[in-house]
Parts: sequence; C-alpha cells; structure tokens
Amino acid sequence: MRIGYLCRYSEEEIAFAQQAGFESMQLLVSPGDPLDPNQTDEATIIRAKEQYAKADIQISALGYYPNHLTPDKDEAQATRQHFLSLFDLAEMLEVDTIGTFAGRDPERDIADNIPLFQDYWTPIAKQAEDRGLQIGFENCPMFHYFPFRGTNIAYTPRAWELMFEAVDSPALGLEYDPSHLVCLLIDYLAVIRDWGHKIVHVHAKDAEVLWPSVQRNGILEPGAVRHRTPGMGVVDWSKVISTLIEYGYDGNLDIEGRHDPIYYGPRENEGLVISLHHLKQFIASQYASN
Repeated sequence: MRIGYLCRYSEEEIAFAQQAGFESMQLLVSPGDPLDPNQTDEATIIRAKEQYAKADIQISALGYYPNHLTPDKDEAQATRQHFLSLFDLAEMLEVDTIGTFAGRDPERDIADNIPLFQDYWTPIAKQAEDRGLQIGFENCPMFHYFPFRGTNIAYTPRAWELMFEAVDSPALGLEYDPSHLVCLLIDYLAVIRDWGHKIVHVHAKDAEVLWPSVQRNGILEPGAVRHRTPGMGVVDWSKVISTLIEYGYDGNLDIEGRHDPIYYGPRENEGLVISLHHLKQFIASQYASN
C-alpha cells in the first residue's frame, strides 16, 4: 500500500511528490488536461509514464468526475466519449482503475435513476471487463445545498445495492472516501466491512462535523461540516487502513486535497506533507507488496 495524492500531470507535481516522499498518484484527466488522449500524442503519454517510473511513483488510478447521467444529451454524449477514451490512456499507462461518479438525473430519486444507470453503464462495464479495467464510483453526493439536487447517486449503501444489482459486473466497484460518509453521519468503518469486496480505490480525505452549527440548523445547512486533510479531521486512519487490509483491499491511498479550508491555496502542499506523515505511521511501506 502506497500513499499518494490526486492531481493533474505536470513535471512540477512529479518533482514535488518525489521530494516529499509520495509513492503514488491518481491522475485527473478531464477534457483538455495535459494527458487527455484526444489532444495529446502517444509519445507525450509514454514520456509521462517514464517520468513517474523514474521517480518511483506508481499511477494507481485515473480520475474523471462528470455527471454521466445528465439529462443534457449533448453533454452526456461528450462525457461518454471522453470517459471511453480513458480506457486507451489507462492501457498506455498500464493502469487498471478509473475513478468517476455514477451520475444522476438531479430531478429524479435514486431508484428512478437506476434504469438510466443500467442503460448507460451496462455496455461500458462490458467494455471495461473485456479490457481488464475497474471503474470505481466515488461516494460523493455532489449536493450543493438548496435545492439539494445532487449529480451522483453513488453516495449511500441504498444506492449501491440497487446499482450493483442492476449492473452485476466485476468491473464496477467503489472509490471509497470516508470524508463524505462522515459528512452524512454514515459509519465509515461499517461501509468497509459491508462493501470491502467492491472497493477498488481509496481517496484519503478527512472531515469534521461542526456540531454547534448542526444542533442549531441541522446537517443540511452550510457550515454543518467541512472537509479536512487526513489527520486534521475525525477519521481514525489507523482503523480505516487496518479494516481495508482486513477486508482485502491491496491498492493505494491517494489524498484528495484542495478542500481543507486551512491547508488551502499556498499551504496546499504543506497539508499534503502533513497528511503523508500522518498516514505513514500506519503503513510499513518497506514491506508493502506494491
């Protein structure tokens, strides 16, 4: 198990990650990003792969987080085309996991989105199976407060049960992020015990509930929760890591930064290094299998 973080490709990021002691990275690849396979030649992609290898940084996953089930047909088609192009990129980089959102028609309940999910993801899951790829749905609700219309149904066990029953594919799994579970008052360790067999990638992000605000205005109002860099919130990372290992997870932990209201902007890298040192105490990396 290696510790890394989520970012876009750049030589500067590789240099910082190597100097700080990170050994993993999840690469964000949205349309127009440096490694977008629709705009970048193969030689550039191979050169990037060699740079990561030289720095002893493992690319644990790719990441692209749009609303796949948007009612906007043109947007949905463009999203699908870009996502499928990442299959080729994953092959060139020798990566077998892609993190994303399941998507959501925001005007429909979870159950009413399942037929859309089934129609959209069944053929994609088959292509992923054929190419030896795993797709991990991050458990972020993507709510933006009132009117509470999220763009990702895959944030609750209720949805996972319906999703994986509708598309029963070994290529579809979860990208586990305990911070969102904390924010929703869901038991983040129970999720690992119940759903560990479906976890294909892990985002290391922390959170804290601001109880005076919750007791005054409830969990749904602004100010109820805030995301933190790992080690600065309430997540017990020793138990998370131990439980992940106990239930069969053998991948990496990639910190999802750029959310902490204190370690943000010019202090972003400082927060990443603090989190690295916090997480490292629970992982004997010299004995790790990967």
